[in-house]
Amino acid sequence: MGRLKIATIGGGSSYTPELFEGFIKRKDELDIKEIWLVDIEEGKEKLEIVGAMAKRMIKAANLDWEVHLTLDRRAALKDADFVTTQFRVGLLDARIKDETIPLKYGMMGQETNGAGGMFKALRTIPIIKSIIEDMKELCPNAWLVNFTNPSGMVTEAAIKHFGWTRTIGLCNVPIVHQNIANAFEGLEPFSDELYFKFAGLNHFHWHRVWNKQGQEITDKIIDQQYGKDIAPEDMPEGVKNIPQMPFDYDLVKHEGLLPCMYHRYYYLTQTMLDLELEEYKENNTRAQLVKATEDRLFELYKDPNLDYKPKELSERGGTFYSDAACEVIASIVNDKRKVMVVSTQNKGAIADLPYDSIAEVSSYITSHGAEPIVWGSFKSAQRGMLQIMKAMEECTIEAAITGNYETLKQAFTINPLIESGEKADMVMNELLVAHKKHLPQFADKIAELEKNGVQHTPISK
Repeated sequence: MGRLKIATIGGGSSYTPELFEGFIKRKDELDIKEIWLVDIEEGKEKLEIVGAMAKRMIKAANLDWEVHLTLDRRAALKDADFVTTQFRVGLLDARIKDETIPLKYGMMGQETNGAGGMFKALRTIPIIKSIIEDMKELCPNAWLVNFTNPSGMVTEAAIKHFGWTRTIGLCNVPIVHQNIANAFEGLEPFSDELYFKFAGLNHFHWHRVWNKQGQEITDKIIDQQYGKDIAPEDMPEGVKNIPQMPFDYDLVKHEGLLPCMYHRYYYLTQTMLDLELEEYKENNTRAQLVKATEDRLFELYKDPNLDYKPKELSERGGTFYSDAACEVIASIVNDKRKVMVVSTQNKGAIADLPYDSIAEVSSYITSHGAEPIVWGSFKSAQRGMLQIMKAMEECTIEAAITGNYETLKQAFTINPLIESGEKADMVMNELLVAHKKHLPQFADKIAELEKNGVQHTPISK
């Protein structure tokens, strides 16, 4: 590669300052010529605000990188070496619908889990397809580095259905888990003293830990993190959007694996639902809090003297996403072969999943992409949960591509967080109508639903 051109889809995101911080930290590893931030018309104001701040960050770092702001995606993609994706179809208003509509019916409302996460996939996957179609024409050798949620499903669609094998999906959650273990061992964040193995799906993985002496310390970390005497307020901080409720210690100890923090939605379903319903009654869902946080962030970003990532960005909930993207790019460019947890082709790493499915696994990041590290098989309990979730993902992806209502209904039926039957139909139908602007593949079905009286009433502000 010569000097790099990087294009970021969703450049007006509040995460962009972290992305630039990550690039600046790796200035000696990445010979960057230009970074293009692209967004849509509705995001133009935020693009200009955060783009100006990004330029200040580059200037403060005394770098000659060019920063371009544009609404023309094709111009951004032309001859790009790397394309990063961090967009949200429908903006945060869509996330509010994803969370509040299921909760109205007494079901889990969460950004990447349950009905809300599935509808985020339905809106996002067609856009990823259109991006890849442009990439095939304009930058056929580029890498697609995706951290648009639901990352696993988006990555599977990109690789398995749209043929863009040069795709790697990212998530911040494994990094948070690694830092928690480092803290328990008295190590600094991002220390490489411990060895981790992760396996599963995005937001649905398990992991094991070893120390530098070769001793497995998974059980020790389970005791430290989830012991019976640990109160919720004393638990190590995870990601901002998941309440820190204690897991069933005996269950986790019996598994002998550290669960993803998102497993709370599956292991503690009623507890988590009760918390969400209380927030919903108070008009205080996570999506509404995030929207308020983002408004504050962009007020900060307007400061012409701000030329660094503010600490308030950590309240947004996606800390380390962007930094992970920069590290993936640096590892590909320099063939670093660093071990990172990514969504990539399974290739037999998890024996319980199809070879060509997308899994979230510890992988070496090489100049030719991700090489997953073999995990093997899970025990019956984890294997059963994993295969159900993969089947749900596959049905959701198929529905996103085809617009087939019955396929979507199958996905709803097998999702563990959705109560099947008439109530599930009501949630699904209202979400379809609420998001009709961004679901053209379901246009005929949505028209039929509206004709039959299905409607969406926005929540009061």
